[in-house]
Amino acid sequence: MVGLIINPVAGMGGRVGLKGTDGQHIFLESLKRGAEPIAKTRALEALRAAAPLDQYDFLTAGGSMGEDLLREMTAKFEVIHVPSAVTSQKDTEEACRRIVERNARVLVFAGGDGTARDVLGAIDQKVPVIAIPSGVKMHSGVFSTTPEASGRILKIFASESLPVRRTEVMDIDEDAFRGGRLSASLYGYMMVPYEQSLIQPAKSEIIGSSSEDEKDEIGQYLAESLEDDLIYILGPGTTVEAVARHIGVEKTLLGVDVVMDGKLIVKDASENDLLAVLDGNCRARIVVTPIGVQGFIFGRGNQQISSRVIRKVGPKNITVIAAPSKLRETERLRVDTGDTDLDAMLKGYWKVVVGYARRSVVKVE
Repeated sequence: MVGLIINPVAGMGGRVGLKGTDGQHIFLESLKRGAEPIAKTRALEALRAAAPLDQYDFLTAGGSMGEDLLREMTAKFEVIHVPSAVTSQKDTEEACRRIVERNARVLVFAGGDGTARDVLGAIDQKVPVIAIPSGVKMHSGVFSTTPEASGRILKIFASESLPVRRTEVMDIDEDAFRGGRLSASLYGYMMVPYEQSLIQPAKSEIIGSSSEDEKDEIGQYLAESLEDDLIYILGPGTTVEAVARHIGVEKTLLGVDVVMDGKLIVKDASENDLLAVLDGNCRARIVVTPIGVQGFIFGRGNQQISSRVIRKVGPKNITVIAAPSKLRETERLRVDTGDTDLDAMLKGYWKVVVGYARRSVVKVE
């Protein structure tokens, strides 16, 4: 038996610049801004990678929480919980509890850190989990690197043996996050079928005076290298913030901003804001820094810089910057844009700016 739970609203706040979708009021605001569901699509990618599906008997929740997708894929399933019309944390928790009661071998869920917390509250460490990354913020170590990786783990786990490892469940204060302050907490641990190349590490913050000096050096170099009449899309993070500081503009620490000719033209931009700025402008560059330890340059916390934005700018017009101390703690760089063809284009060896006129060649996988 395999449990499957989809949080249908997970990740909807990302592209519209809300930095999360926890809470009914944020969900409604994301709809107002034109957000579209992504969790079902991410779960679909995972199940395709886990094929053939006739080898599994699924236990799931009704409607958009799993039933609809499994019915479309003609998989064998049983609905063990009928959710309310507007799904909630209580629906996730109740479905998880019933899946555990039915002695499922593994629980697969699609969501972000908030969903992971809900699952943790319901099952603790009673059954292993495979987490399909579908949220805005995914700091926890329970998530696979991509939806495809989640499917591959399920397929291997079902037919062979994988070690099961206890892994951190972390989450942040979304209100503080929207205000530009990162406040992450450890909420507990869940058990994960572990394959190192397919599981992302828990996010780590690298701090210290040497790191700050390194960021300042990178910021100075990038600021001095700006071209006239060129749009710069600046991703989240303290390293990119150092670039903005040397330019002389105030950046949103955890948002995406747009600079041109030394002036801030869009603050805390959504995907639509970025597409509007790029419309008719063929010269643009994206500046991003990887998430510490996890190594993601796209697909975690910067979904505003979507596949559509990246394609419009062009993969050759991306600058990756990282302090050497961060790279030492980060085994590899990763991408998870939701566009498999684009991800394939972005993979390979990149010259990462690591200091003043200094670069290091790093592999993106």
